[in-house]
Amino acid sequence: MKRNYKKIIALAFLFTGLFSCKDLTEVNNNPNGIQPDLVNPNLVLPTVLTEAAKLYVNLGYQDIAGVVQHTQKDAWSSGHNDYDWGGNQSWSGYYDILRNNQLVYDRAVAEKLEFHQGVSLVMKSFMFGLITDLWGDAPYNTGLKGELGKPEDILPAFDSQEVIYTGILADLEKANTLLSKSKAEYSSIVDNVDVYFSGDPAKWRKMANSLALRYYMRISAKKPDVAKAGIEKIVGNAAQYPIMTVNSEDATMGFPGTSDGTAWPANTVFDVSGSNYRRIKMAGTFVETLQALKDPRLGIWANKVEVPLVVDASLPAGTDKIEGGKRYLSPDKVGNTVVDTDPEYVGIPTSFSALPSAFNLNPTPGQTSFNPHVSFLNDIYKAATGPLLRARLISAAEVNFILAEAALKGWNAGDAKARYEAGVRASLNTWTVGSKADAYLTTPGVAYEGTLKQVIEQKWIASWTAATEAWFDFRRTGFPALKAGPAAKRQALPVRFYYMQDELNINKANTNAALEKLEVTNFSQADGKNSAWSKPWVIQGTGKPW
Repeated sequence: MKRNYKKIIALAFLFTGLFSCKDLTEVNNNPNGIQPDLVNPNLVLPTVLTEAAKLYVNLGYQDIAGVVQHTQKDAWSSGHNDYDWGGNQSWSGYYDILRNNQLVYDRAVAEKLEFHQGVSLVMKSFMFGLITDLWGDAPYNTGLKGELGKPEDILPAFDSQEVIYTGILADLEKANTLLSKSKAEYSSIVDNVDVYFSGDPAKWRKMANSLALRYYMRISAKKPDVAKAGIEKIVGNAAQYPIMTVNSEDATMGFPGTSDGTAWPANTVFDVSGSNYRRIKMAGTFVETLQALKDPRLGIWANKVEVPLVVDASLPAGTDKIEGGKRYLSPDKVGNTVVDTDPEYVGIPTSFSALPSAFNLNPTPGQTSFNPHVSFLNDIYKAATGPLLRARLISAAEVNFILAEAALKGWNAGDAKARYEAGVRASLNTWTVGSKADAYLTTPGVAYEGTLKQVIEQKWIASWTAATEAWFDFRRTGFPALKAGPAAKRQALPVRFYYMQDELNINKANTNAALEKLEVTNFSQADGKNSAWSKPWVIQGTGKPW
């Protein structure tokens, strides 16, 4: 079992003074590390929380942001822009987190620490939710028992998505009960161990029930009666099932920024070349949507174009000059090249070319390009740490959008308009522009229309830097109506990750059994069943997203 011993040992020194001493013959049983049957769960929990949050933000800020067209890359772009993933996505890191989390749970049970049990069940649900959402069927019931040495545990069978989602919802129900007491009624809570909520069981309880809403909605097309009953149970019993309603309850993690491993990804503090920041640009799809809606978040997320293009038919032929901070071009210098002359914000079109750095007549195309004619991300994303640089696991905005969708379905989940507007307000508050909410909510296209399309579009916008949820929503609803670009690997957005080659080689029989349950589509093509375009159970038979 992998336990990230270096981190555990460092934390052991940090918390030496916080726990009662034991006889030296007990603590010296293992001179090379901390024994799993003795370790305090507070020593392992920070690793679970920080690694899970880092993994999630890296998904939502990197390639999945490309899938849902929040961003595009102008170099090393084929995976991000074109879905050319090569079948190498590994879930090893996910299971590493789950094994450490299982240690937290086992030790919490042994020590009768109900808070830690509840937290570990929430994190188990979050991580297994990601695994099944991303890959499909996966080892679940026997996926964490490899050290028992039994053949069926070393090479575990894959459980169906239906079984996994059912297990997740059951664990979240159990967590809701475990986390229902006041903080004073629990023992061994160490506030700074909990990097999400500083040891607040009420907030963890709200996270548990908010995640339950997420997964009930996830299965709503396949098991509508279960989803309806589950969501109505939570909404109809607020005292028994509290949920996130305001931004201060969001499950987020900040970045200390003291090293590369504790810093916001793709910062320019530890990547002194700045190449990782420089390569990520706003996607044209996203920029144009935000501009059409006059969305005040655009300026928080992106910089204005450094040098706008001006194509002027009155200029003499052959004109290409920079003057007054603008680049002026005569039409003959542009020819048939597609350019974007917006004077403020310009995004890169989705998967439009194998050389995206050449867009908008960039004078320095290539891997080291610095395109002055396309919007860079806001300078805040150069930093290693900052108030807006947070991993966002689930938020009040998402919860309100889920309930708006449920209300649109006719379920007892509150007023759809009020839930929708609360979701918009929560997101604007998160990004420091809450004062503009009243005006924004009257803007054409934002003003409530009572459509699923509008709710999911606003949820897509609000998922900036947490794009995985937008991908799963697109897969489930077909909204926003995102289209693949001409250079994409397939002319449709993918719907899952490939099972990795190691799993196919080492756990062949069980992986092949899982592959047989995937639905091959017209876009699976040469990949066969193990394709990013083969549909897993959760969307089979739904006609979505394509």
